Amino acid sequence: MKLSKRQRFGVITFVLLIIASYLVTVEPWKKKPEELAEELATALVPGMPPTTARIHWGHSSDGYPQTATTDTIRTYLGFDLGYNEQFEQAAWVAYTLTRQEIESGTADRTDDFRPDTTIATGSAELADYRGSGFDRGHLAPAGDMKWDIRAMSESFLLSNMSPQDPSFNRGIWRMLEEQVRSWAREKESIYVVTGPVLSPIDSFIGTNQVGVPEYYFKVLVDLSPPDHSLIAFLLPNQRSSADLLSFAVSVDSLERFTGYDFFADAPDQEMMEWLEGRFYPDHWKPD
Repeated sequence: MKLSKRQRFGVITFVLLIIASYLVTVEPWKKKPEELAEELATALVPGMPPTTARIHWGHSSDGYPQTATTDTIRTYLGFDLGYNEQFEQAAWVAYTLTRQEIESGTADRTDDFRPDTTIATGSAELADYRGSGFDRGHLAPAGDMKWDIRAMSESFLLSNMSPQDPSFNRGIWRMLEEQVRSWAREKESIYVVTGPVLSPIDSFIGTNQVGVPEYYFKVLVDLSPPDHSLIAFLLPNQRSSADLLSFAVSVDSLERFTGYDFFADAPDQEMMEWLEGRFYPDHWKPD
């Protein structure tokens, strides 16, 4: 079918907008040529999602990342955690965050930092952080656990902590945590996976040699139909005043950086694999 002049103009404008969005958010000049070619091809061909697939989490474990850095998995009231013994912290935490949990939460912050005695090999100790110059940075945020006092308290276990630069923990990282809660209100239900990038690490604190990560990640899945989407963030462990979306990447890109395989056991694999390679920042506009 022959397109009219107006229709041709509309198609050209749409393609240019996609290219502009890609350049601003992905910063291709920082990538290797082979990475750029692969991601550009994906970004410019949004296509249509699998029409029969719908994201539906049957259990929290459906979203666990597969990674060689996970030595043991622990389940708490508000989150699940994959612990890494070598660096004495979680390789990842995962949980579903809902609008109801955010809006009904009244539990006060407990600040009861303590070792996690359920880790058979032993977790980090309070003394490891004392005088280190690093914050005990939450992976599963206390602010996401206000819906139950036990969930709040368990978020202060040292297995859920990672050494974070104070300006990072109290700055851009806190901003991202607050934005995630805002998205949970907006989208009704999201699945959250958060963790440190544990390789390479060459800096340690305390007698237990708690590793100091150079980067942290956060991956979000919009579980509420009909507009399912994913977004991932990769942030360096340092002060930043940049816009949050400047740290956003596709899940496929994060997998290549971390070596993790996100959502390998999730239901609706057709949909998940399609979404992992696509990057739609318009679906995740910050407040």
